[in-house]
Amino acid sequence: MCGTSGTAPHCIMPACAGMRSWCSTSWPTVRGSPVCAGARCEANTFDGERCLYGALSDAIRRALRDYRQVTASCRRHDYYDDFLQRLLEQGIHSDVVFVVHGKRFRAHRCILGARSTYFANMLDTKWKGKSMVVLRHPLINPVAFGALLQYLYTGHLDIGVEHVSDCERLAKQCQLWDLLSDLEAKCEKVSEFVASKPGTCVKVLTIEPPATDPQLREDMALLADCALPPELRGDLGELPFPCPDAFNSCPDICFRVAGCSFFCHKAFFCGRSDYFRALLDDHFRESEQPEASGGPPAVTLHGISPEVFTHVLYYVYSDHTELSPEAAYDVLSVADMYLLPGLKRLCGRSLAQLLDEDSVVGVWRVAKLFRLARLEDQCTEYMAKIIEKLVEREDFAEAVREEAAAVAARQETDSIPLVDDIRFHVASTVQTYSAIEEAQQRLRVLEDLLVSIGLDC
Repeated sequence: MCGTSGTAPHCIMPACAGMRSWCSTSWPTVRGSPVCAGARCEANTFDGERCLYGALSDAIRRALRDYRQVTASCRRHDYYDDFLQRLLEQGIHSDVVFVVHGKRFRAHRCILGARSTYFANMLDTKWKGKSMVVLRHPLINPVAFGALLQYLYTGHLDIGVEHVSDCERLAKQCQLWDLLSDLEAKCEKVSEFVASKPGTCVKVLTIEPPATDPQLREDMALLADCALPPELRGDLGELPFPCPDAFNSCPDICFRVAGCSFFCHKAFFCGRSDYFRALLDDHFRESEQPEASGGPPAVTLHGISPEVFTHVLYYVYSDHTELSPEAAYDVLSVADMYLLPGLKRLCGRSLAQLLDEDSVVGVWRVAKLFRLARLEDQCTEYMAKIIEKLVEREDFAEAVREEAAAVAARQETDSIPLVDDIRFHVASTVQTYSAIEEAQQRLRVLEDLLVSIGLDC
């Protein structure tokens, strides 16, 4: 919410829609008035538009638009981490239970095997076929085991200092050498800190991977490698195992796509997509047994090619997929159908690479259709740069007419959103007096177009 505190307004902006983390910053006062009274600066919301368009100057508007304390990549990282944390805490579609001195831990064989060669080997040999594994060894501490699972699922670890040695012992036993190294380094830093601050008491040790560390996603992507039909695998490059077939990922669902079988995991697809949750968990489920005896139930997916589903597969498991601009259109429509907003945003990022004079109007229409606010803004910013060429194109004039017609009960002088956005971006490029004349020329050609097609706004 934005309000005033003394003489300077104070604007607290949510990190992103639906999240509870907040950040605050102070904005300059214009004649003692707040930047935006009562508006929450969230992207793609009514209040967010009030905050932007109600700003009293372009400088303030630019500051709101350019605020980057919490980036899109940071939000995606948080969403994916939250999903993995829920899998661990709720045990959704878990297929193995570990009992450590009476304490039960529900887990997923696929995740443990993908993250640890030790667990992959044990689950395929000594623990193979067991739905419950009882660990009675006196040196296995249940608190440390829980922290170890947290690390395997999320890459994070929180452990009380009294249990650090137990955790190090488990990391060594499970051959998690990176974790062991991180624990030793963190303990050394804590010791140095305590020594420099007499009287300080550290109770919890926390391991957090760098935001750019790809290891967790690369490990989860191994599950997508295993799910690929043999005819689609091609060259998967260097893997932790000799080949995907050597790692039993224990799939529990088979998706049939145009004759290809993808052996996957309900935990990921139900946890990442409401569409697949309804398809696989709710009463809408329609499954059949695959040809292979004793295999997992199969669901046939229609209206999608194996190549496009491969992009869905890698996004679901690893939160990322290598997506060319040419493939983005097909993937975008499927991502919308499967209720995968993060994959839609990846498609938007890829489509932004296509922007030129011939494509910008078409890409802008796609952004509007699929509600990709960032891509839509990139399109209007690009339009502002080439407006003198665009006004000569019929597809642009038609887009303006459609935008005007879409404003319900539009009066003659009502604004047109597309025109407003272009005007804003034209004005926002003015940094020097010499740029004022160029901006005014761009605005004049836009006004001339509006007059020529009978619009006044």
